[in-house]
Amino acid sequence: MYLHRTDPDEVSAIQRSYDDAFRPSEGYRESMPDIMDSVESSQDYPAPIQQVGVSNFRLPLKYRGRDGSILELETSVVGTVSLEASLKGINMSRIMRSFYERKDEVFTHETIQVVLEGFRDQLESLDTRVLLNFNYPIVQESLRSGLSGYQYYKAGMEGHLTRDGVYRKSMVFDFVYSSACPCSAELAEHARDIRDAYSIPHSQRSKARIWVTLADNAAGLSFEEIQEHCQDALKTETQVMVKREDEQAFAELNGVYIKFVEDAVRTIFKRLNGEPRIADFQIACSHLESLHSHDAVSVICKGVDGGYRGDFTDFNDLIC
Repeated sequence: MYLHRTDPDEVSAIQRSYDDAFRPSEGYRESMPDIMDSVESSQDYPAPIQQVGVSNFRLPLKYRGRDGSILELETSVVGTVSLEASLKGINMSRIMRSFYERKDEVFTHETIQVVLEGFRDQLESLDTRVLLNFNYPIVQESLRSGLSGYQYYKAGMEGHLTRDGVYRKSMVFDFVYSSACPCSAELAEHARDIRDAYSIPHSQRSKARIWVTLADNAAGLSFEEIQEHCQDALKTETQVMVKREDEQAFAELNGVYIKFVEDAVRTIFKRLNGEPRIADFQIACSHLESLHSHDAVSVICKGVDGGYRGDFTDFNDLIC
């Protein structure tokens, strides 16, 4: 054997040890092989690659809230670049290092653009993308008791620098709400009225995912504003701090704002369609039915040429 002994009195053919004191010199570094210098562009066929990079690289980054406060949030980074057919691969550590070099900055879409321009120059790429995912905290006031608590929203900022030099900036935001079924509400009232049978209409936790592409040269749009658009449209966001009076108020809200999944996407559509800072958007809603063993889903988009197409299908990712 090479690494292990078959006789306790023998010495293995290959000795293994780690030199904790070793520090490479500049000359040693220069002597190390770099696989990117190999002449083979690929194992089999030199084809261009649309995206290659890193996903779920994590570090704390800083963001600015609507009130100007600075929030430091654990961030999951997706950073990718295109790769031409003549190139074997990329140095992925450069993507990671670019974020550590800016870890003390406040990240905005303008910061992301600078990062993408660096990707393009350092990695010899024509298309570059970055997606920053995090849980964004917003204080939510209770409905009637005067309490408050932090609601955390799954959110993201994305930038895409195309080979034509066009920079597209977008945001994604998840909003969790309650949906009470209009059909079930009618049937419950029918049972009470005709047969004096008490019943409870079914409702369920539901999620809306919002993608927005920001208009060029428009003033910034905050996550707080997207949350307000969703709440003003749907009215029944799930609650953080609840006393009896809040639970009663929530029941009343669900009674007033009954909604099918079709209603949900259309009410949010109406709010976002009137926002001049948003050039394009897409909304996917999933109602995790308490009546059925399947979910009710719907997707709608603004309908911009070359924009979102309403083709989202990963509804399992909307489970909440």
